[in-house]
Amino acid sequence: MGRCSLLLLLLASLTPGAGSPVSPSLRAPSSLPWSTSFRSRPTITLKYSIRYIQQKVDHFGFNIDRTFKQRYLIADNYWKEDGGSILFYTGNEGDIIWFCNNTGFMWDIAEEMKAMLVFAEHRYYGESLPFGADSFSDSRHLNFLTTEQALADFAKLIKYLKRTIPGARKQPVIALGGSYGGMLAAWFRMKYPHLVVGALASSAPIWQFNDLVPCDVFMKIVTTDFSQSGPNCSESIRRSWDAINRLAKKGPGLRWLSEALHLCTPLTKLQDVQHLKDWIAETWVNLAMVDYPYESNFLQPLPAWPVKVVCQYFKYSNVPDTLLLRNIFQALNVYYNYSGQAKCLNVSETATSSLGVQGWSYQACTEMVMPTCSDGVDDMFEPHSWNMKEYSDDCFKQWGVRPRPSWIPTMYGGKNISSHTNIIFSNGELDPWSGGGVTKDITDTLLAIVIPNGAHHLDLRASNALDPVSVQLTRSLEVKYMKQWVTDFYVRLRKMN
Repeated sequence: MGRCSLLLLLLASLTPGAGSPVSPSLRAPSSLPWSTSFRSRPTITLKYSIRYIQQKVDHFGFNIDRTFKQRYLIADNYWKEDGGSILFYTGNEGDIIWFCNNTGFMWDIAEEMKAMLVFAEHRYYGESLPFGADSFSDSRHLNFLTTEQALADFAKLIKYLKRTIPGARKQPVIALGGSYGGMLAAWFRMKYPHLVVGALASSAPIWQFNDLVPCDVFMKIVTTDFSQSGPNCSESIRRSWDAINRLAKKGPGLRWLSEALHLCTPLTKLQDVQHLKDWIAETWVNLAMVDYPYESNFLQPLPAWPVKVVCQYFKYSNVPDTLLLRNIFQALNVYYNYSGQAKCLNVSETATSSLGVQGWSYQACTEMVMPTCSDGVDDMFEPHSWNMKEYSDDCFKQWGVRPRPSWIPTMYGGKNISSHTNIIFSNGELDPWSGGGVTKDITDTLLAIVIPNGAHHLDLRASNALDPVSVQLTRSLEVKYMKQWVTDFYVRLRKMN
């Protein structure tokens, strides 16, 4: 039975008279194992120290001796030398303090795991810039922005910590990460199994490459989220694209659209319309990703279940184009102005400035080529085919590089990963990236957990009173397996001594 099926059984066991009998060992516990430390609690100040390590710019060559300072955070409030562990966050495409503040799960379980928490910043993001202000100046300086180099940074950091922190040398390390960081956590366990005993890869689309999954799966999941969140919601958004086109072609159409959508920068030419539609489409994608059951500010300040809030503006079908676009503005306003402080909508921004847009743009043009497409029939977006040549030409124009779409599957095995062990892949059903994730068990130690009503790496967020039962059970399973990895490590260590 797959682990996703296990979770559904756990959920079923909470419903009186539900389904077939469940093995007692699989039943949901009457009280979760972290019942004291893991309940929702008032916001607390996270206490950590900020440190730096000198890293080689190129771990795999011998001609460049240049180094840079990689930033990392350490919190050891609950760490115990006796039977403790090290939880190591594999930083992704942004400022590590921002990721630290949005990974409450690690803080919530630190005491139970007797864990030292380490948050490692990814090279070329935050303060960890190999060439300082010149890091993004050209492809020659960016040539060392790869997953392989980043994983090597993490490996060297772990060895450094074990060498310099008394009591850490003989402790197990577990890699954790979400989204791209989740991919790195999984790949880190695959490439450096002697350094980490296991990995929790949350919302990690390790199969969103080449033809491992259909390119349309991402947009279909976004559409499903909206169609399930309100009547006529996805249908109204699907209709909006042609409505924008029709209005834009009328005499005062560009000015009307600019005013109706309260744009900071007015549309002045028809070429601006495509950028506008791309910005709106990305907004719907981001809303699906962060469709959390409570107020949050991960990408933007948002209400609970923001997709449902957005869909309230699309209750009625076949409304005139002008009314539909006014409704589009109201929906966009939920994402960009929930705080009520925005005076206009900026089509150049869709998410927090803590994310490293430049670095990720380069990575997407080299290794991280994850195809997406839409047909406008089975999804709510304009038809858009995946055109590798066009994509490559855009990358060359922007960065002077050509993508290698096959390199990630070549490096990390694609779907042929059954030889690896001790990785948990968790995915929320609401998360569009789950389409490229591992959603069924591969082996007894490559485990998949699917989270009903879960959005993008919801399980890594801090516990909240409004969390669905599904994510509470998911975290319970994750802690259970991580504690088993720690136990196994110490059993092996005793046998060796």
